[in-house]
Order: sequence, then C-alpha cells, then structure tokens
Amino acid sequence: MATHSFPGAFTFKVIGRAENDFRVTVIAAIQELVVGCEEVSHSVRETRGGRHVAITAEPRVESPEMVLEIYARLRELPGVVMLL
Repeated sequence: MATHSFPGAFTFKVIGRAENDFRVTVIAAIQELVVGCEEVSHSVRETRGGRHVAITAEPRVESPEMVLEIYARLRELPGVVMLL
C-alpha cells in the first residue's frame, strides 16, 4: 500500500460464484464500510461457462486500515473464491 495515496480510490478484485446475487452482495459489503459512499464504481465480467464472476470495484478509501477492513469483510462473504 506504500504506492497508494490516501484518501483515494483503491482497486479491489473479487472472484466468486455467479449465484445468489454475488455482485450485489460484494458491492453492498463495500458500501457498508465506506462512509458517505452512495455508489461504488465497479465492473463485472463473467467466465465463459458463467459459473464465476470477476468484480472490480474502486471505492474511495480513507486509509490503509480501511483497505484491510474491506478485505476482511470480503473474505467473510459466501461464494468468494479469490481476492486480489
């Protein structure tokens, strides 16, 4: 995180199973932790078979501690396969 300036945008990549509104769950989890954030800029890509999705989210974070807090929350979500 030494290469990032805070506050500022931080990129989170979450790969998970394409079921149970996974995208909505991921974005909602990030929004809960980012105070004053109405919408998180993000994109979604599905795998060819459609079993998994890759979500790239770029919320504005205030500190390195907030980044770690978001990663911890994302790890708890059902369906998460990988975090980058």
